[in-house]
Amino acid sequence: MTTDGNSVRPSAVRAGVQRLRINARTMWIRFWMRHAGLTRRGRLATRLAAWPAPPYKAREYLARLTPRGYVDPDATIYHNAFRLGRHVFIGEAVTIFQASQGGPIELGDFTRVYGHALLETGEGGAITVGADSRIHRGCHLISYKAPIQIGRDVGIAQNCALYSYDHGIHPDIPISQQPLQSKGPVIVDDHVWIGTGVIIMSGVHIGAGAVVASGAVVTDDIPDGAIAAGVPARVVKMRRDLRPRSPAL
Repeated sequence: MTTDGNSVRPSAVRAGVQRLRINARTMWIRFWMRHAGLTRRGRLATRLAAWPAPPYKAREYLARLTPRGYVDPDATIYHNAFRLGRHVFIGEAVTIFQASQGGPIELGDFTRVYGHALLETGEGGAITVGADSRIHRGCHLISYKAPIQIGRDVGIAQNCALYSYDHGIHPDIPISQQPLQSKGPVIVDDHVWIGTGVIIMSGVHIGAGAVVASGAVVTDDIPDGAIAAGVPARVVKMRRDLRPRSPAL
């Protein structure tokens, strides 16, 4: 192959074609994301934008293309008080559900909710999630009777469960016939890290900067900066104790 008397290598042609494909894909995605949203037309635009995009976390950048963020076309939104901040990412098969008398669900700016997570409110419950927080795959945040309040920059690893209620267990009445009850809200302060498979029960307050180890069941408060582990979870160390000691003079 020649042009102006100079040969063109096949590899250069392939590279040029690849660049054209990438540019066309980028233009396609950007065009449709300008029209994305929670309306029927907006959900269709999101599906068209996502069609050539890679899966899972590789789609996070789509949320940065518009302040309306990215709500995966396969996410289920069944909630009339669902409020999104700017550039929120909601992944595939996430469910946002409102049962009878359920309060609002509010996600702060740049929040990410990954695939197959469930956020549900009912009977006066509500969920708020602060900016830059991450809710990973398979997590359940279910709020009845009392709210769930998540602060800023909180990381909730895979398959965690946060419940602001439990069932009555009086011995003389079938459990299925007993009303829900709550010890109070679930409150997780800023910059907390919650490990894989943690369960957090109603009435618990986790202080700022705390770490909860994988598999823990949290039934009591955890102070700021603590590291908690176990069933039930207990403080095993403070993060400040992890600082290297200054060498002796």
